[in-house]
Amino acid sequence: MTTAQGRRLADFAAAAESLCGLARAGATLRETLAAQGRALAHSRKIFDRASAAARIGVWECALPDETLTWTDQVYAMFDLPRGAPLDRSRTVACYAPESREAMIAARSRAIAERGGFTLDAEIVSFAGRRRWIRITAVVECEGAVPVRIFGMKQDITEEKLLADRTRYLAEFDAMTGLANRATFQARLAALDEAPGRFPFGALLLIDLDGFKPVNDTLGHPAGDACLVEVAGRLRHSCRDGDLVARIGGDEFAILLATTVPGIAEEVAARLVAALGRPMAWAGRAFTVGASVGIAHTGGLSSAELYAAADAALYAAKAEGRGRFRVAGTGIPAP
Repeated sequence: MTTAQGRRLADFAAAAESLCGLARAGATLRETLAAQGRALAHSRKIFDRASAAARIGVWECALPDETLTWTDQVYAMFDLPRGAPLDRSRTVACYAPESREAMIAARSRAIAERGGFTLDAEIVSFAGRRRWIRITAVVECEGAVPVRIFGMKQDITEEKLLADRTRYLAEFDAMTGLANRATFQARLAALDEAPGRFPFGALLLIDLDGFKPVNDTLGHPAGDACLVEVAGRLRHSCRDGDLVARIGGDEFAILLATTVPGIAEEVAARLVAALGRPMAWAGRAFTVGASVGIAHTGGLSSAELYAAADAALYAAKAEGRGRFRVAGTGIPAP
């Protein structure tokens, strides 16, 4: 073998080694890319599962053409098939009127200020389901020009229902649906905090006559049914703006939203008549009655107003029950 042939063979060997090295590098690169693909798919899977568990989706709206892009969870919130064409005007129409106004105002302000916003909004989905969603949004700019607004939407319906239920239990009597004692006391206390802006003109205290025999003879279920019926009759005898509350076992209070002379007495007379009508439960008929004490707010503190109404109630019961009496008409102070 000549020297020239030896050099050519060496060159061929080096080239072959280079090709093998490239092949090995290619295989390694393919393995790396495949591993990265698997990792990316796994991360996407985790993200999708976490989004579904948290009920959070990502959204984007291009500006100025209003083109929408949603992840699967946002489609689910609006009850649309995944990947369905999106029309922003149709999705905005899903928002309840008050939420729609708030969202439009917040969005416009965020775009104008190159900022963002957070908003809890009520929607009615395309399937007619009522939901609450929490929207977070950020505006992205190129230079000083807004080019897109994007963020997250989270289904907070359960959170909202729980909060509403907790607030309801804190403010209302669970059995009758009337305001509870705490709510009544808070509204009454406003008389001391801002007497000139107190929205009520009179306080009525109502105590049922003959309620204990209902519990004793027919049992507590009948007593509970009686209280529910009483609550309904009290509401029916009052007007919007009046506060009707259950403040004890068979004790009720009404703050009347009027200062017109004679109205409190008319309401009390209706209450006595309404609560004196027979009631029925499980095929049994029974009758309870009511005594009512009235006190007008003029110049009194909350404690004085309550004490005056209580004295009037005591006088009504002492005179034979089933009637009303007005504080300041010959009733001794407590």
